[in-house]
Amino acid sequence: MNTQELKQEFAKIFKNQTAPRVFASPGRVNLIGEHTDYNGGHVFPCALSFNTYVVIAPRADKKVRLYSANFEKLGIIETDLTHIHYDKSQNWANYPLGVLSVLLKREYPIKNGFDMLFWGDIPQGAGLSSSASIELVTATALNTVFDLRIPMFELTKIGQEAENKFVGMNCGIMDQFASGMGKQNHAILLDCNTLYYQYAPLKLNGVSILLCNTNKPHNLIESKYNERRAQSEQALADLQKKLKINALGELTEEEFDKNAALVIDPVCRKRAKHAVYENQRTLRAVKALQANDLEAFGKLMNASHVSLRDDYEVTGKELDSMAEAAWKQPGVIGARMTGGGFGGCVVALVKNDAIENFKKNVAALYTAATGYTPDFYIAQAGDGAREIKE
Repeated sequence: MNTQELKQEFAKIFKNQTAPRVFASPGRVNLIGEHTDYNGGHVFPCALSFNTYVVIAPRADKKVRLYSANFEKLGIIETDLTHIHYDKSQNWANYPLGVLSVLLKREYPIKNGFDMLFWGDIPQGAGLSSSASIELVTATALNTVFDLRIPMFELTKIGQEAENKFVGMNCGIMDQFASGMGKQNHAILLDCNTLYYQYAPLKLNGVSILLCNTNKPHNLIESKYNERRAQSEQALADLQKKLKINALGELTEEEFDKNAALVIDPVCRKRAKHAVYENQRTLRAVKALQANDLEAFGKLMNASHVSLRDDYEVTGKELDSMAEAAWKQPGVIGARMTGGGFGGCVVALVKNDAIENFKKNVAALYTAATGYTPDFYIAQAGDGAREIKE
């Protein structure tokens, strides 16, 4: 839907006479650096040109009414400023309500209710972080409409807090950061330990970022995500008995190998190995990109997938089948699972003249292996959360 259609839909659903405003916030894809964010390592995401859009208008009373054009059957979800709480039956609306809850707890002056219509073109269940996109578009809209004057950097942390404490998903900062701070034609190297970040131009010269959706939906909260985090934290606690570190991301591969025996549980040891090695891979990958060495970048992507499969064990049959099919194709620079795992997407760097054959061949191999029919999207690196003005 375009801006005009969104406003018309808003008027039809809410009958609110106040002039509405429109905001957008993107999904993200992480090019390399997976499950490193909550381990104090580096990530390398870019915001996408897929977005969640919000149309918002304030109300005179305390009512909060939310509606998603992607979930029409759920209708309007209504509450008010004095009754913001998590309820599973609120479904998708828990993400914007979580953001509102954090803002109210921090005593930002949101005195009136509001009507909000959401619509997104981020493929659902693809692991492209539609939840962070919903959080950041909500935060940006409320920040602007109620003149809260919160810097975007801070809004990303508010989005993460909403997901951690309200929704109960123990995620790191990466998704919200990429959604809020994204920049067109750039990826972001983010140190999740310090939140120091730098933009890196995506000079892909005849190569595209292709997202390969397994169409196996995943729900991270009900998956093994929080378990992996706990295992990593246990490994860190074991290492801290000897090493003065605050996060696994502070270790080099050599330091980890020398001290790995401190981690008592062999499963936790594998999880820690992935976190340490993946962090170093990410730093090397960004250097390779800056040196225009896409071949080296692609090899590091492949190694990332193998580590996520063997040491972190978050891939599963569908993601493995997709990655293995991709690796066999002419014109492929590299391919790996992206996102939390257990479904979602593989991200591949593919030469432009090979894309059509890649899609045809990978689809055939993948469907034969899994029974699912995949979807493919060419990804463009887009801007972060913003107001859309006519």
